[in-house]
Amino acid sequence: MSQISPARITGLYRYPVKGLTPEPLQTAPLRVGETLPADRRYALENGPTGFDPAAPVWKPKTAYLMLMRNERLAGFKTHFNDATNILTIRKDGAIVAQGDLESAEGRASVERFFAAEFADELRGPTKLLSGGGYAFTDLARKVISIINLASLAEIEQLVGAPIHPLRFRANLYVAGWPAWHETTLMGETLRIGSARLKVVKTTTRCAAVNVDPDTAARDLDIPPALMQARGNNECGIYAEVIEGGNIAVGDELAVEQPSLL
Repeated sequence: MSQISPARITGLYRYPVKGLTPEPLQTAPLRVGETLPADRRYALENGPTGFDPAAPVWKPKTAYLMLMRNERLAGFKTHFNDATNILTIRKDGAIVAQGDLESAEGRASVERFFAAEFADELRGPTKLLSGGGYAFTDLARKVISIINLASLAEIEQLVGAPIHPLRFRANLYVAGWPAWHETTLMGETLRIGSARLKVVKTTTRCAAVNVDPDTAARDLDIPPALMQARGNNECGIYAEVIEGGNIAVGDELAVEQPSLL
């Protein structure tokens, strides 16, 4: 295998509640077999699903409120406080709801807010779900999602418009790889400092990426543009943490070369 130039992490994000606001991080610990801390720790059930927090079982994203169908979620800006477990929800800068997601009262407060705001989009009562260490990821495994910014630049050319990177809701945004280089990395091991991640899958894109994270407008049609130009609607990769370590914005991300010994 030829030497591959490293990339660099330009953005690091977690999503404490599935479908809600991304939160930027400067540093984060990676642990074997885990997501970023608190990433997709919670989800808003769109009608009863039978989810059992004592024995969580993976369900598809359609079980929850999410941007693919509920783009108005992007109009609410949220922040999760790790120390207090309090989720704060703002609209146009003003606090419209708040609650401790680890207390029954706090969850009920958040549930009432979304039940009222999304009444016409719900299939039944909404419930704030948590499964302890469970993560409500789009895959039935705990992964780190990675986006190559050079690939996004090519998508901008396809759709003829600037693209906010956070449409893609990745954990790591990286620069320094050629466009679509990430699609060649299936099965490869990536190293970030002492941490190592194994690339396990490309990311199939749904209509969620058509929603502008700033305006909540569904203003682009990205998956069909990808399909027409590339023959698939994939952008980004998933990787599993196989060796832990701390990572930070600015860190180098390199493809591990096999030993010659």
